[in-house]
Amino acid sequence: MVESKFPPKYFMSNTNNNLNNLKSENFNWSLIQNEMVNKLGKDIYESWLKKIELVDEFNNYLILSVPTRFIRDWITSRYLDQILQIVKSFKKEIIRLEIKIIEKDVKVRFEKSKFNILNESKNISYLKDSYLQFNRIDPNKRFDNFITSSSNKLAFEASLKVSENISHYNPLYIYGGVGMGKTHLLNSIGLELKKNNKVMFISAERFMYQFVKSIKSNEMVKFKDNFRNTDILLIDDIQFMNGKEAMQEEFFHTFNALLDKGSQVIVSADRAPNKLPRIQERIKSRFSGGLVVDIQKPDFELRKKIVEKKSEELNSLYVDQVNISKEIQSFISTEITTSIRELVGAVNRIFSFSRIYNKNPNLAESKVVLKDLLNLSENKVSIDLIQTLVCKFFKISKNEMLSSRRSRYLVRPRQTAIYLTKILTSKSLPEIGREFSNRDHTTIIHSVKTIEKLKEQDSDVSDNINKLKNQILYNSKENEI
Repeated sequence: MVESKFPPKYFMSNTNNNLNNLKSENFNWSLIQNEMVNKLGKDIYESWLKKIELVDEFNNYLILSVPTRFIRDWITSRYLDQILQIVKSFKKEIIRLEIKIIEKDVKVRFEKSKFNILNESKNISYLKDSYLQFNRIDPNKRFDNFITSSSNKLAFEASLKVSENISHYNPLYIYGGVGMGKTHLLNSIGLELKKNNKVMFISAERFMYQFVKSIKSNEMVKFKDNFRNTDILLIDDIQFMNGKEAMQEEFFHTFNALLDKGSQVIVSADRAPNKLPRIQERIKSRFSGGLVVDIQKPDFELRKKIVEKKSEELNSLYVDQVNISKEIQSFISTEITTSIRELVGAVNRIFSFSRIYNKNPNLAESKVVLKDLLNLSENKVSIDLIQTLVCKFFKISKNEMLSSRRSRYLVRPRQTAIYLTKILTSKSLPEIGREFSNRDHTTIIHSVKTIEKLKEQDSDVSDNINKLKNQILYNSKENEI
């Protein structure tokens, strides 16, 4: 990365001069680096942000790079919004940042290949280029390293069958909770079928983004061609299409076109087709017309296998350095039942503890290291559950609460549900907004602040919030409204 030649003090005193040069076609990345130091502090910059490099600039977004997936995830979850605001202060047209993982030893090859592509076609379309970037299949998520038991056996066998004989089950619809292995199975199918077929693997959110961009740039013909000419279409997290009527309309016709020509469609979601909120009935009916399989909550047999497998991998990588005991493995398998992702995370934490302190933790130490994950297994809170219980408490329907109406008897329950979602889940503001009929994140912030103020001023409001919180955290499953 190129270091700035100007010290932070110089930069701050010349801010106005720098802003005059913001309309240039290419960013002076060193200026943005200096501003990150000023806004976020030197410690954060040196630890994380210094590793960011500018790869390319398009009309309204930047492609940045970092050397590892961990750094990318850390920056994305904690600093991406602030970095975007800094970039927008230099060029307001920039509305999005994309972070790629480019290791140092492949950096030169990447730049060379990009130069060759641009030479081959200077008019290469934004749409075409974006598909190349985001149609990613992970070579590490394969059938042979997908661990099975009775809780996910059916989904695994159905995925294998589709890989051997496309259109045998069409569409194949796989659903299950967060961190259960749905994306792993879709990825495995894509790996197998891409050997002899044209495969498109994309998330529903990315599909939505490409759809909107295609409309704005008048490239709907290219959009349709890219999706309708594929042999295999894999779409992850289809529930994110909820409430987006125009996109659902396009997806429905794309779906039909693919089935008509014998292409295979595989879809994943967090719930069964008939439970998808604000999705057209005809789309749900098409999903139900294929094979619908669920990945159930991991049973003890599966959890035990996963913990043992992950422990073996770590032991083989760091011989004589780490040895997670059978007692700790059994404890993790027994106590963490929420998802496979949390299981793997628990093993990684114990492993990290062992390496940092150069000792294998005992049971008491393990409980301290894993305390928040252990709580997760007790408190399975979903936005759907919060909405359901709040609606029941205030005696309104879920459709009323999620509507755009601003009647007083609807606003307070809606704000209450948003507030409880913010404090009882780890969802981001945009994610919460999506689940409340695509409301803006500023609306979410306003709702949270309103309820916090009312709790301080009105004891009845505070009591009601506490009652609802206890119902959500400790009650058994309620019937959906």
